[in-house]
Amino acid sequence: MFTAFITIRILDIIDILLVAFLLYQIYNLIRGTTAINIFIGIFLLYLLWLIVKALNMDLLGSILGQVIGVGVIALIIVFQQEIRRFLLIISTRYITSRGFSFEKLFSFGEKKQDHINIDAIVNACSNMSAFKTGALIAVTKRSDLLSFIRTGDMINADTSSRLLESIFFKNSPLHDGAVIIKQDKIAAARCVLPTTERIDLPPQYGMRHRAALGITEKTDAVVIIVSEETGAISFAKQESIERNIGPNRLRQLLQKEFANE
Repeated sequence: MFTAFITIRILDIIDILLVAFLLYQIYNLIRGTTAINIFIGIFLLYLLWLIVKALNMDLLGSILGQVIGVGVIALIIVFQQEIRRFLLIISTRYITSRGFSFEKLFSFGEKKQDHINIDAIVNACSNMSAFKTGALIAVTKRSDLLSFIRTGDMINADTSSRLLESIFFKNSPLHDGAVIIKQDKIAAARCVLPTTERIDLPPQYGMRHRAALGITEKTDAVVIIVSEETGAISFAKQESIERNIGPNRLRQLLQKEFANE
């Protein structure tokens, strides 16, 4: 009597799709970074271990088995930044973006005001672009960026275009570094932001662009960059940059990000 050699259940299909989704997300996280080479090396080592086991090579299989046995701990150490980014993506894109947050859960009906002064930011960036004044402005969303705010000089002043322009004026002692805007307040200036480790960036990306990508890799903040060389305005969000945008486009992007805040 003929029996099926392979049976495929619906759960098997779901299992394959979930694994494919996780591998795709991992690839997106490490694409363009030095971690991709490490990941390929570990994957090849795992394939070698499978081949050795299939050939019943006991001694080499035992050695590789010990290496694979501690592989999880090694992966956590090597890919700690990528794991942090992956968990942040899950939190911001699939949980808080759906309207759930612990702040809402324990707010007891209180409505949080997170509006920002879009006009002041757009006007300041437009003026700085015209005079080729370099600027780096990070605007918080759900991540408060407190650890990065502490690296700079505390200001805690209302957001205004004149204040932003004076901060980034080339002779100002506060112009070097980033301004962080939190809840319509300029929280701090001269802040140090982490730079991205990606190696696939265009050569025209300077340190401001790399810092903008670095902070968006670790948080859900949005960042505005004004190039000191060309005066071009760029907008960074979720590890991507939209370059050479005008004031109107910048206003649209900010309104889209903070319209429902």
